[in-house]
Amino acid sequence: MKFTKMHGCGNDYVYVNLFEENVSDASALSVAVSDRHFGVGSDGLITIGPSDKADFRMRIYNADGSEAEMCGNGIRCVAKYVYERGMTDKTQITVETGAGIKPLQLFLEDGKVTSVKVDMGEPIIAAEEIPVKAEGERVVDEPIAVDEREWHMTCVSVGNPHAVVFVEDVDGLELSDIGPLFEHHVRFPKRTNTEFVQLHSKSEISMRVWERGAGETWACGTGACAAVMACILNGKTENQVLVHLRGGNLTIAYEPESNHLFMTGPATEVFTGEWKL
Repeated sequence: MKFTKMHGCGNDYVYVNLFEENVSDASALSVAVSDRHFGVGSDGLITIGPSDKADFRMRIYNADGSEAEMCGNGIRCVAKYVYERGMTDKTQITVETGAGIKPLQLFLEDGKVTSVKVDMGEPIIAAEEIPVKAEGERVVDEPIAVDEREWHMTCVSVGNPHAVVFVEDVDGLELSDIGPLFEHHVRFPKRTNTEFVQLHSKSEISMRVWERGAGETWACGTGACAAVMACILNGKTENQVLVHLRGGNLTIAYEPESNHLFMTGPATEVFTGEWKL
């Protein structure tokens, strides 16, 4: 099976083209290829296939084999993959995901895709739809007890669940200790991704993320969108924010008129190879 290793701001996946390859058990394959000692090494597996609703369909499998609804960094790499391999000649495409159809705009330099703007759609802030167990309709700046400490979280879904926590210093966090406790907390029926956010100004933040089913990743596109929406809900930033992640930067913009979030960032191909099935 031929594969391509790609990353968006260090959030790396193994990509398989289902127009050419056959994968019988994508969950098991994701576990195998994601292993950083005995596999290719990645945060998971993404398949690119046909869609009867959009130009292409992507499916995302975490490193533990579970399937995710959406991946903001991954979808930018899908755009780069299909354009540079001649699977489309359009610079505006649609991709079907588990969180709906996403429109993408591709930016080119010398025929190569350097960055992609993704319409991430409307943020979901209704607690029941995220889902998160809550007494009210929304969870904004709400206390949660984790690791014998009270934190305050704001919950948002961008096709997948996120809990956003504001901290003074993201670099000082023992994320490997507290991340799993948030992910598996009883208040999250489908587990959760958790973003720890440090404010720099009204237009700039830093973020670290613990991804459901993958652990700490160097970037999370949906997480960056959720973090900015949480900033706006708490009155901490303007509607366009530069987000610093461990693997690079993303620009997130919220348009109140359409109630849509837009993410712009890079996509990078690392190498291609073959995996023996």
